[in-house]
Amino acid sequence: MIDWQRVWNEDDPVRRFSPTRAILHLGSLIYRLIVFSRNRLYDRQMLKSVRLACPVISVGNLTVGGTGKTPCVIGLAKMLTRHGYRPAVLSRGYGGQNTGPVRIVSDGANVEQSAAETGDEPLLIARSLPGVPVITGARRTLTGQSAIERFNADVLICDDAFQHRQIFRDINIVLLDAERPLGNGRLLPRGELREPAESLRRADCIVLTRADKTGPTPARIARIADASGIPVFRAVHRFRELIGPGGGVLPPEHLRGKKVCAFCGIAKPASFKKILLEAEAEVLSFIDFPDHYVYNRDDLEALRRHFSAQNADCRLTTEKDAMRLEAFPDFLKTLFVARVEMEILPTTPSFEDFIINRL
Repeated sequence: MIDWQRVWNEDDPVRRFSPTRAILHLGSLIYRLIVFSRNRLYDRQMLKSVRLACPVISVGNLTVGGTGKTPCVIGLAKMLTRHGYRPAVLSRGYGGQNTGPVRIVSDGANVEQSAAETGDEPLLIARSLPGVPVITGARRTLTGQSAIERFNADVLICDDAFQHRQIFRDINIVLLDAERPLGNGRLLPRGELREPAESLRRADCIVLTRADKTGPTPARIARIADASGIPVFRAVHRFRELIGPGGGVLPPEHLRGKKVCAFCGIAKPASFKKILLEAEAEVLSFIDFPDHYVYNRDDLEALRRHFSAQNADCRLTTEKDAMRLEAFPDFLKTLFVARVEMEILPTTPSFEDFIINRL
């Protein structure tokens, strides 16, 4: 199996010819041609974007995973609800087994499916947003029309849709990780980029996530944003609370000085470990699985043995992982679950004002 992070990070101690890199570089050239051709067809309106009967907000990124789209979608839906809108969330439902064209994860009152059917992210969004419909399906035009007709939605939030140009969007929000905004600067499969950096010109605003350290906007991003008049906001991930094994809610301070064994299957596990260390937990062990990893009983039995050997005070995972572990309630009820939210840092005008004014 290819270690994608090592290939993308280029952390070989000696830079030498690699057949794998050469093949991936050729793949990137082909991919670039496909992306360029497709975007040109849309830019010249040879391919048409379908405009729906209400405003559409896209939350997307340029790189593969790990920029914080899910907490941004949740925060955006809560903000719109406060302003009297009736939002619905549209997601592709990555990792879900139910492949119907329109799948109702939540009608706003009832969450109808499991992570295995819907994917972990749509289920997490649905659990976090009571009163907000969440719909999955590959074609956003179909899921969007369903949200309008069935739930009277008056604004649609498309999760991970910057590259999905089939549906017209009124606001394009692009998230970039402040620490590594363009990955290694190369396109898939040689790098993490889904599109070249110049595609940021389609954005209506850029949000630099995990921007805990103050500093200037990366030069390349700043040049594109300044030339196109695109506002740049900053956001941080806040460790809001712990969900205890019994379902009780605890503050992050509960971990201070505690011996912790943690595991996760997310795109950027280092970000999870970082919040545990910032909470002053004593991390005895940290096990990372691939993103969207589907756990099985053998995995959980191995984790049980490991936890017992470490004699930890807390066994901990992320909220997204907890969605995938609901099929194993006996194991899940032994864990603490970390809940992380995104906070957009104050600016003038604020991110909230920008969104509401554009709508």
